[in-house]
Parts: sequence; C-alpha cells; structure tokens
Amino acid sequence: MFNQQVGIQSLLKEGGRHFSGVDEALLRNIEACKNLAQITKTSLGPYGMNKLIVNHLGKHFVTSDTNTMVTELEVMHPAAKLVVMAAKSQEQECGDCTNLVVSFAGELLQRAEELLKEGIHAVDVLKGYELARTKALDFLEPLKVWNCTDLKSQEQLQKCVKTAISSKQLGFEAPLARLVAQACVQVMPPTPSKFDVDNVRVTKVQGGNPETSFVIEGMAIARGPSGVVASKEKAKVAVYASGIESQSTETKGTVLLESAEQLQNYTKGEEARMDEFIKSIKDAGVDVVISGGSISEIAGHFLNKYKIMALKITSKFELRRVCRTVGATSIIRTGPPLPEELGYVESCKVEEYASQKLTVLKTRDAKISTIVLRSASPNILDELERAIDNAVNVVRCVCKDPHFLPGAGATEIELAHQLQQFGATVPGLDQYAVLKFAEALEVVPKILAENSGHSHVDAITALYADHQKGKKNMGIDVDTGSILLDAAENGILDHAESKKWAIRFAVDAVLTVLQVDQIIMSKQAGGPKAPEGGGRDAD
Repeated sequence: MFNQQVGIQSLLKEGGRHFSGVDEALLRNIEACKNLAQITKTSLGPYGMNKLIVNHLGKHFVTSDTNTMVTELEVMHPAAKLVVMAAKSQEQECGDCTNLVVSFAGELLQRAEELLKEGIHAVDVLKGYELARTKALDFLEPLKVWNCTDLKSQEQLQKCVKTAISSKQLGFEAPLARLVAQACVQVMPPTPSKFDVDNVRVTKVQGGNPETSFVIEGMAIARGPSGVVASKEKAKVAVYASGIESQSTETKGTVLLESAEQLQNYTKGEEARMDEFIKSIKDAGVDVVISGGSISEIAGHFLNKYKIMALKITSKFELRRVCRTVGATSIIRTGPPLPEELGYVESCKVEEYASQKLTVLKTRDAKISTIVLRSASPNILDELERAIDNAVNVVRCVCKDPHFLPGAGATEIELAHQLQQFGATVPGLDQYAVLKFAEALEVVPKILAENSGHSHVDAITALYADHQKGKKNMGIDVDTGSILLDAAENGILDHAESKKWAIRFAVDAVLTVLQVDQIIMSKQAGGPKAPEGGGRDAD
C-alpha cells in the first residue's frame, strides 16, 4: 500500500507510466503525429505514391487513400489517434480531403515544435494558431472561382468530380467522372439536398479495363439466378427475407420406415405443401422471387416448374436496397404475398461479363443506379471503387454548397501569402505562430511539386512571385515541364466547404495535441499473452 516510490508514480498502480513537461510529453506527441503525416504526405496529389498495407487478418491493400491507410494501420499512439480521428471526421463530413487534414496537421505540429524549442510557450502558439485559423477561413471566401449551377447537368457534375478522381486515378479521370456524373444524375432527387450516396452502388467485375465500365439504371447483383429461368420482362417481384424452404420442427423425432411404399409417401406431404406455396405465389402474379436465405432443392424444383425466376441475396443490406429499388416489402412468413407487398421490375435478366454472371434489375423510375467497374486485378478494382466513393461524396457536398476554389495548391499559397501580410500586423508573440501557420500551408504545393518531379524550392518561389502580382489562381503543373498553370482555367477545382472543414479539423487536432502537457498511462489490462504457435495443448 505504502510503496517506496515518490511523486506521481506513488499514486499510480504498479506498472503505470507517467510523462510530463515539454520534452517528455509534448515533443513526444508531436513526433508521433509527424511520423503519421510522413506516411500519408507522399500519397497527396495525382502523382502520389501508393502504400502496400497488410492488416492483422493478412489482407493486402495497395492504396493512396488516406482514410483506408489510417484505418488499416491501427495507430496505437494516443496523440496520433487524435489526428486519425480528425481524418475520419473529415471522411464522414465530406468524404474527401482526408490527406490534407493529416498532412497539414503534421506540418502545423512541426512548426509548433520549432517555436517551442525557441522558448515560446505553448499557450502563445495556441493563440496564434486559433487567430490564423479564423483569418484563413475568412480569406477563403473571396477566392471562390466557380459554382455548380445545375445539379441535373452531367457536364457540370463531371467538372465537379474530375479533380477528386484524378488525385486517385490519374489517366482514368475522364471515363470515371462521366460514369459518376451519369449515375448521380439518374438518382438525383427533385430536392438535391436530399441526395443519398447509398443510391449509387458499385459492382466490380474482374477482367477488361476501366474504359469498358458502364452505368446501369437499377441494380446489378454479382451472381446468377438460383434456377433455370434467366430472364423476365415487366414482372411482379416478391422478396422473402427468411428464405424459401420447409420449416423444421423444434423437437427432434425418429421415424421408422418399414417399406418402400412408406418411404415414397414420406416426402409427399412436404412436396404437396411446397407445391401449394409456390403455386399461391404464381397465382398472385409473381414472376420473380428474391430470397434473403437459402432456397431448398424442392422449392427450386417447383419454382422452375412454374417458370418463376429465383434470386438469392445473402446480405441483408443488399436485400434492403433491392426492396427500395423494386418497391417491394420484405416478407418474413411462408405464404402468398399480399398485393401491397409486391414490387415491380421492367426487366430482370442475367448478363455475362468476363465469365462473371450479373443479374441486372431495371426499374421505371430508378431510385438506385449501379456503376459496373471492369479492371484486371482486385486491387485496382478496390482502388477504383475508393476513387468513385470520393467522387460521389463530392457530389453530396456540392448538393449542399456549390462553390469551388482553385486547386493545384493555388488556394493554399494564396492563403499563406495573405496570412504572412496579416501576421506582420499582429502584436506580441502570437505573430510568430501566425507566420508559422502560413508556412505550414506551403505543405500542399510543396508535396505536389516534389511528387511530380519539380524542385519544391523553385515551385514555391515561382508561386509566391505570381501571387504577389495578383494571379490568385496559379498552382502547380504536375503534367507538363512548366512549373505553374492557371488552376481555374484548367478545371482543377477543390470543393470550398470540404477545404474549410479540412482546415478546421486539422487545426482542432493540433490544438488538442498542443494542450497536453502530461501523459499518464495505466498498466494494460488482460492476462498473460498467449504463447507463439497457438494453444498449450499438444493434441
């Protein structure tokens, strides 16, 4: 009880650890966040590098998507977790700009570390960063260069999502932007602010190349039918959530069969009941049955007999979407469906792509559209799906706020330029933090220049020279030999609200890290670790 330790260690349980002060706690936290930013930084922009991550289940990810990286890395450091949480909040809020959050937070902490080592107190850094954040968000307003006026226009939506896709899949941005715009226009509700990203689905088919991908009005399910009927037009649909099979009894019983006649008669009752059930479905006018569970062999036989097309969908989420697509109600009893429980499809047929069967459900006024992606390997398909997910989220954000800023690092350099001028007028020690905040914003054009093979020193110098002349839309040219281009003229646009949220989340995470001056860790709970090579028993 009265252990011999002194100080805070005497308060803690045995095995607890404690770090305090700038050197032990704060600089350690900053170091951890900088290491995380170092990982994601090199993946920023169209020429960003991929990371090969093998998670705890042995699954491989080859990705440049920050959200996937920070999720699969399983970051354990408590301070770095704050930055991960900021990136995840950005993913939920906007679905894009997650790399900006992590890279910018890491850069801000690196600048803060320089100030702390020069003897400036953390409180002064906090005040300066808060002031700079407020000013930066104000400076963003006049920088807007374009806004999306018609959300039903494929051309405008393509322009909205092109930059988001090219940062992940350079070279495929034109076909993918066309697919995303087409799919989003099909499901765009009369009130665009009610647009739901879940209505744009992705089905992946291995084989072919991304250029051959296409959009389907309705749903594409990556499996064939359960019976012999493979096509139906203008059909009523019944959805059974619990499967189509005979109910087994709760108790077990033993049946003694004494003759071949008894054996024949044994299954006749079951067959008769199933025949009656399937016939009642046919009498209700149903031509397509979708099952959420298994379809027994005997049920399959009678479905084929009455020429009813049967589909099996095991995922309950997918089943819910199918119900929404066809306008049916999921049935959880074994009996004929009521008229109000039925859905309707214009056509339901099986198509084959690269030896993969797809069941395509097409409806009149499609509430769901599906992008069928084609590519050579599963890794590329996953990465294409992530790029499309980002693009659809950009459309969701555009439905709420249609304004865009110049991309290619132009906005960040302009903010840095204006903050440096503002910083010169700030009295006191806060001034240093404001100027460091402006320096940290250079991280985006700097990484874009480095990743595309330019010298970052030349690029930043050239950008500042142009922005001082009032050319606010000049950014980094990643494609050609020249260093700079006009981002607005070249259609390189970043969504304004997403950029604002990214700055807010990054600065919030940084301020939280800088306010920590002590780390107190209890001993981890749990028993002894299991020995390597499995259990203790030899057998």
